[in-house]
Amino acid sequence: MTAPLQTYSPGYTEVPPHILIMEDEEVVAKGLEMVLTEEGYNVDLAFTGEQALETFSSDKYDLLVADLRLPDIDGMEVVKRVKEQQPETEVVVITGYSSVTSAVDAMKIGVFDYLTKPFVETEIKEAVHGALQKIHEEEARIKGRVSNEESKLIEKRELISVLDRTAEDREFWADLMDNGYEVLEDYTLSNEAKVAIMSGDLGWINRNIGELTQKQLMFISNRSECEVW
Repeated sequence: MTAPLQTYSPGYTEVPPHILIMEDEEVVAKGLEMVLTEEGYNVDLAFTGEQALETFSSDKYDLLVADLRLPDIDGMEVVKRVKEQQPETEVVVITGYSSVTSAVDAMKIGVFDYLTKPFVETEIKEAVHGALQKIHEEEARIKGRVSNEESKLIEKRELISVLDRTAEDREFWADLMDNGYEVLEDYTLSNEAKVAIMSGDLGWINRNIGELTQKQLMFISNRSECEVW
């Protein structure tokens, strides 16, 4: 039994993953459409390579399920062109004419899985599930990286704000000297950043926000001259 849609849906909660099945045998295509639609996916069909490429040019798909032997274009050529145009689209190859060479070529161009006909329903479900899970994990990784970069930018802005304020606001400077970390609670700063400010760790600050202006350096310089840290 496959996981619920929201478990492996690539970043979606209400909109199901969009899948294109490229298969010239209508019975096979309709059978796959039924199986994958029952799994909760949004499924379209293309019976030729040209039709598949035309469909991709006007719409976006999360996954291509691709037969390799088609009446007009070699299926591998279609896969290559799809991966060039939409590299984030995953591909599951299905073929009744498998070979080691075609399997290796498929993996080289980024095909997620390679199934030999005839395959059972469980195999196609697992292949599709795995391909969509890969998309979901990649999007989560990218989102995490972006969130981390955004956090660093926010902290950099907050660090600069604190240092500028120490040079412009004598009461804030004195409060910071007297009460330390407590004064920084209103700023979005990591513990490392707070420690760097209070200890005058110029190396850490330079690595994280760059070179300081003379005005910003005043607090660090004055801090280093104090006996109470």
